[in-house]
Amino acid sequence: KKHGINIYSLPAALISCNERFFIQSPNDVRASLLTIKDSSELLNPLIERGHVQAAGRLSGALRNIGHQKMADEILSTMKAVGHDVREKDPFEDELPVIISSRNTSPIVFRINLMWQRMRDVVIENFPKEPGLSKDISGYMKNVEDIYKNDAYHSLSIEGYQVSSELIEKVKTGNWNPDTDTKDVQHKNALAARGYWQAFQIVTKSITKILNGENPGSILNQDHGSLYRELFGPSVAAGILKASDLAGYRNNPVFISQSRHVPPDPASVRDAMPALFELLESEVNSAVRSILGHFIFVYIHPYPDGNGRLARFIMNTMLASGGFPWTIIPFEKRDPYMQALEKASIDQDIKDFTLFIAGLVNEGLKKQKQDKS
Repeated sequence: KKHGINIYSLPAALISCNERFFIQSPNDVRASLLTIKDSSELLNPLIERGHVQAAGRLSGALRNIGHQKMADEILSTMKAVGHDVREKDPFEDELPVIISSRNTSPIVFRINLMWQRMRDVVIENFPKEPGLSKDISGYMKNVEDIYKNDAYHSLSIEGYQVSSELIEKVKTGNWNPDTDTKDVQHKNALAARGYWQAFQIVTKSITKILNGENPGSILNQDHGSLYRELFGPSVAAGILKASDLAGYRNNPVFISQSRHVPPDPASVRDAMPALFELLESEVNSAVRSILGHFIFVYIHPYPDGNGRLARFIMNTMLASGGFPWTIIPFEKRDPYMQALEKASIDQDIKDFTLFIAGLVNEGLKKQKQDKS
């Protein structure tokens, strides 16, 4: 006990969890169980305190996640010391895929569990993908034409005060921090310039994907450049330190008006490779788009710019299925944030999927009208 708070070891905490917790927080429990390397970690306290019911729950839970041997060892050992244990699976569902325990990072388990549990919901509620565009130049022209509108909404969502004129100014090169002190000090202009520079990386990434390269691999290669371009102007202006462009954050980060607390910096370095592995192996572009966006902001790997980067990721992955570039309107910021919050806190991706699907459907209809 410390400062009036009971502090448990992981095995003790798992033993103390009642059945309701397994139902309410299945991903948390599964991620924790997957870090148990040997049944003895659980058996010692189970035997010492005679936790018969907990032994039954844990053996059932371990079998649920594919740890048959560990489940059998708990049952046989408890029986050997005189306890009659009845195995019971405390989870309400089974995992669609058994996860390897080679990587013992809880955040990796959690991300894999979320992906597996959420992907079917995405597929069921998203439009059918048109297929990779064969008209690469036409697709890229549409992307370039939509830039100004996209930049306005994406930057506005993050609280920047930008106008079409400002966006056009930095796009055409009339933004000159060397001669105009207002341009140097204007954070909105710096954000707009960074967005334009990052957008150039995105268009190159999409072109590679339309030419048949793996979307997840391309994103893995290019996402660091996206971040550096996004904040390069702020470094050049002396607002940020050059070291701020080094990469993933080294400090905790908190999201305004959200109950979700992103993983600690050390976990970020496990989580991001796991995300890219999932993106590389995922065959469905809608899943790559929705879960790529959601899990990226769930991890929140960078000190700033995560929302803008997530929307870039979403549209890069949408392109991999032939979907049109999709703008999230500033006017719909609240339902957008609420859907992300529900996905983060309740592990329910349906609202976010439906929100993006509605916008994508609008784009598909417009695309069809333009062709007719």
